[in-house]
Amino acid sequence: MSNNIDLKKGLDIPVAGKAAPRTDKQIVPDVVALKPGDFKGFSPRLLVKEGDKVLAGSPVLADKQHPEILLSSPVSGTVGQVVRGDKRKLLAVVINADGAGEAIDFGKEDPARMEADAVKERILASGLWPALIQRPYGIVADPALKPKAIFVSGFNTAPLAADTEFVLQGETGALQAGVTALAKLAPVHICVNRADSLFCALKDATLHTVNGKKHPAGNVGVQISHISPIHKGETVWTVSPLLLAAIGKLFTTGKVDLSRKVAVTGPAAKDPAYVDTLCGAPMRSFAAYVENPEDEIRWISGDLLTGTNAGADGFLGFFDNQVTLIREGREREVLGWAKPFRFNQFSATKSYFSWLLPGKRYKMDTNTHGGPRAFVVSDMYGKVLPMDLFPVYLIKACLVGDIEKMEKFGIYEVLPEDFALCEFVDPSKNDIQAIIQAGIDLMIKEMA
Repeated sequence: MSNNIDLKKGLDIPVAGKAAPRTDKQIVPDVVALKPGDFKGFSPRLLVKEGDKVLAGSPVLADKQHPEILLSSPVSGTVGQVVRGDKRKLLAVVINADGAGEAIDFGKEDPARMEADAVKERILASGLWPALIQRPYGIVADPALKPKAIFVSGFNTAPLAADTEFVLQGETGALQAGVTALAKLAPVHICVNRADSLFCALKDATLHTVNGKKHPAGNVGVQISHISPIHKGETVWTVSPLLLAAIGKLFTTGKVDLSRKVAVTGPAAKDPAYVDTLCGAPMRSFAAYVENPEDEIRWISGDLLTGTNAGADGFLGFFDNQVTLIREGREREVLGWAKPFRFNQFSATKSYFSWLLPGKRYKMDTNTHGGPRAFVVSDMYGKVLPMDLFPVYLIKACLVGDIEKMEKFGIYEVLPEDFALCEFVDPSKNDIQAIIQAGIDLMIKEMA
């Protein structure tokens, strides 16, 4: 197990619209939404009905398979709407905030003086347990299992990602409490990419330094593969720095606090910056940052590569502290492949002469410049994926549903987000993240 990780592979996508390190304003949403779809492996059972009064920390949903796993309200107010889809599938619980900020008091506690079972019970009761993600498969952690480790990535290298150090300024105490609490459940490992990171001061965790700033160096899956690879029968948990701080605040304040700094970014954003708001806030509350309201805009909760297309009427995801605004690209370009003199388009393979402008930032849109085609076998994936596996063979195994080969080629180590760059550089225009997710879904169905 190495405390220093050297990564050379990867790719930084030079897209315009990075958020300036300043907080523009505070957005106090009048409604927030809890979306069960944000939590893989969570089978929701509704605990409230429309019109019910809730406080911040009140249980709203429970898992049918594990009733002790709850999802709680991030605000005080009234349950305004239960949104259902096809076959009455529960899509969201919309809560009308009253602005009072009332919260259930779970009591302040020093996690250093608590037993593991008490820590677990506190996190479960608060509704923050779904912040812990279990690998393999990227599902909500099973509280009955004992993971071999808990991993935290102290930095984010995704395109236009929020600066972890900036959004967590002043949260050292909460982070320390969160680490101390989780250390009762399993050894905690934190990865950083700078010597002055605020995570370097934390105790009760093993610190690892990642030498490499290209994406996906900040992906926790890449870090796990270099520190303690996941083999069949093994389990690890992960938690984002944002929700690690929320767990810490549960112990230091006794209350559920899901407020966060959100980076509003993207080439279609005007004066990109940070705002203070809550998870589940309406995407419409970021409308002031749209540069040209007349354009057709894709509203993404998360980053360009792995975020969710929430739409203007959607809501910020539970795990997200980034909103990306990008123009829909529906134009067709005639004989684009025969035009190398395109200084306004980026190419990962230097197919255009834009590579002569290394500092240029591009106003990208959603145009993929072509549709799916025959699967081209090349070394493109290996150049951007710093993991010890064979990505082409794993993708093909997922395509045909061959479980034995999926195991052989590393399905236990990966999530779709680890293949986001492979999808970006793919000359065949395949939806690789969806292929990997389909393979994971098959594994859960047949093996879990």
